[in-house]
Amino acid sequence: MTLATVHQVTEELAKAASDAAPNGTLIKVRRARNGAAGGGADELYIGLHGKATAKDKLLQRLEGVATQHGLTVDATSGNGNSSRITIRAGGVVTHHIEIEVLSTRTAANSESLPAGTGRLAILLDDLGSDRGAAEVIFALRVPITLSVLPYQPHSQEIAQEARKHGCEVMLHLPMQSLANETPEQQELRPGLTHDQVENMVAKMLESMPEADGVNNHQGSQATSNTSLMDELMPVLRDAGVFYVDSRTTAGTVAYDTAKRDGVKTAFRNVPFLDDLQNKAAVKRQLQMAIRGAKEKGEAIAIGHPHAVTLEALREMLPQAKQQGVRLVLVSDVVH
Repeated sequence: MTLATVHQVTEELAKAASDAAPNGTLIKVRRARNGAAGGGADELYIGLHGKATAKDKLLQRLEGVATQHGLTVDATSGNGNSSRITIRAGGVVTHHIEIEVLSTRTAANSESLPAGTGRLAILLDDLGSDRGAAEVIFALRVPITLSVLPYQPHSQEIAQEARKHGCEVMLHLPMQSLANETPEQQELRPGLTHDQVENMVAKMLESMPEADGVNNHQGSQATSNTSLMDELMPVLRDAGVFYVDSRTTAGTVAYDTAKRDGVKTAFRNVPFLDDLQNKAAVKRQLQMAIRGAKEKGEAIAIGHPHAVTLEALREMLPQAKQQGVRLVLVSDVVH
């Protein structure tokens, strides 16, 4: 089976999962690249927000797709809340599928949205070095997306724990800045070749397999460089992840390039939450984000795991629903 055919079957599996799974289910596809670890096997992650019985129905649908293509399905492994299946063509592995029942995410988030309800996605950047900050975020028990820097002391464990708590994970991809910000040891910068971009991003994603999407860390110079963004977006498309443009510069071309290259994408469309690390200021910015979500229909607000930011979120987020705004994950507002 060719890699292109594997990808086609993957799309059918993802659609079958979307049709069979409850509302609010997370579906993440990671398409194999030539030479990537695992050969030509695509990966499909399905995070169910519902009863464990939904998993059995889903398994039947996925096995049906495999059978239609003459593929075989290995015996299901896992436990009551998690199942893993492997699909083969002539004995060669073509797909790895993981199905996980996530019971901790707020059930209200999966309900149908009333007409006129705005959707607000809170994206918190720079996770990875402070495990305690992540625990505070998890304790909020609301849908929040964490953007995790690669290769930090706690990057992998935070990414793994986030999924268990019903949060979403993104790769906070280091990119070159125009300002005097401290560069990361590895970062995307203009002048890199296609192979350099592909290898760097692939290794970062492989270090954090939980990542559903990517946004830029710093990056005011990188995201305004057309050639670099032209190299980046096909890599993200083939990896099956979405891209959020943090808009750290007015000259960014990242969102438009992602859109053109078929990457699901969105951008920060309300002010940053915590340019001023003062709780009263953060609360004012958060109120602007809530209002922006209601007026625009959808909004992505970006902040950081500062103590004042987390305290402001704890105090303010319960008011969002009262103001006609539903908290969602970033993947719910990319298109």
